[in-house]
Amino acid sequence: MRHTVLASLDPRQRDGFALLSAPALPREARQALGKELREQVPREAMAAWSPANRRIGAVGSVRLTNEGRVDRLIPIRIGRMTASPFAFLRGAAHLHAADFSTLPATGIQPVVCGDAHLGNFGFYASPERDLVFDLNDFDEAHPGAWEWDLRRLAVSIHVAGRQCSATEEECGAAVARCVDAYRRSLRRLASAPLLGRSYERIEADFLEENAPRKGSRRAIAEAARKARRRTSDRALPRFTGGEGREIVAEPPLITRPEPEQYERIVLALDDYLNTLPPHWSRVVGGYKVVDVAHKVVGVGSVGLRAYIALCEGSGPDDVLFLQLKQARRSVIAPFVHGETALHEHQGQRVVEYQQALQTVSDPLLGWTTVGDRQYYVRQFRDMKGSFDLDDMEPAGLMDYAAICGLLLAKGHARTSGASMIAGYLGGGGRVRRALCRFARAYADQTERDYEDLQAAVRAGVFPCEPGV
Repeated sequence: MRHTVLASLDPRQRDGFALLSAPALPREARQALGKELREQVPREAMAAWSPANRRIGAVGSVRLTNEGRVDRLIPIRIGRMTASPFAFLRGAAHLHAADFSTLPATGIQPVVCGDAHLGNFGFYASPERDLVFDLNDFDEAHPGAWEWDLRRLAVSIHVAGRQCSATEEECGAAVARCVDAYRRSLRRLASAPLLGRSYERIEADFLEENAPRKGSRRAIAEAARKARRRTSDRALPRFTGGEGREIVAEPPLITRPEPEQYERIVLALDDYLNTLPPHWSRVVGGYKVVDVAHKVVGVGSVGLRAYIALCEGSGPDDVLFLQLKQARRSVIAPFVHGETALHEHQGQRVVEYQQALQTVSDPLLGWTTVGDRQYYVRQFRDMKGSFDLDDMEPAGLMDYAAICGLLLAKGHARTSGASMIAGYLGGGGRVRRALCRFARAYADQTERDYEDLQAAVRAGVFPCEPGV
């Protein structure tokens, strides 16, 4: 049974917007409120997991989230989710939200990522063209329980550790490093000025210089080198061919839209300009659309509409790839607000919450509507990169888990409730031990869910195209 304390404990929050006219509680008072929550939601309760709490099973969740996707791409989605337990976890954000919503929670609700697993942190370019490292997936971002993000991250560490042949003790140690980093970072940021929290960021050079192990430094340097090469101009020969600037079709992953849809997308990009700040609207308005294609991306996103648009500026070498990605209601939203949608435009939701959680964001983030579907728009290739989790050594996993815990805390602290969360966590030992037990138990559950999906495929419940 879920135990929750109302989020209205924070008197400066009214439906997610701070009020300058509202009286501000001193930081010490907020921390005391968080500490008092331990009486109603004991920190040891963070270890709780029982399949008896489930609202929906793995197969039912996959079936439900397949609704509204492109039918021909569903076999690819299933194929990618059945590749490994960690791949299944990547596509199981809805299942996790449904499960975690039944578990003990304090009711403190900052803006959360909603899909905070190890694979959703990475490199990208700041507007100043510095390479930064941060959360980088916000399709499910929404006000919600901070515990949900931390639980999903902890479980992903344990599942990824098993996939990397780490022992159970090493997996647990990596989870502990993550939780400790989250707690320390949150406590430090909670004591910082509100404005100061919004400036903190981690750049690739800082990450490399401060890595505790030589192996981690080498991995960071290599991942950063690859990320810096992922730009629009370098993507041009990869995705185009022929005499003109045409994106080459590679069915089923890259396909041509129907002519009517093509025109709708081009017109929608004109509307997208109105969602950008004036300077960037003028800059992007100087480009013209040369070609558009549908491109399959990710694991959880497979089957949703996602397009890349090749744009040309002042000359043939001045190119920009934009990505339009379909945005649906966050998977955590029904468990926070029920059937009532908080946001009129889901693309706008993604953009605004990405900007809330990241210290710096893609300056070309915006949103638009194509037909009756909502999208957010961003640069397709802008020095984006990540670490290869499959080849990560246990020691490297521990270092990486700590970085992710630190960054998750930074995101939460930028929005609401940092002092109360810090007060609740206290010294961290009880929460650390509880989440280590939870991560191991739910990693077992994830492997059972993965096996259930595989069994459903064998039984013909879902079509499956592995390796695509």
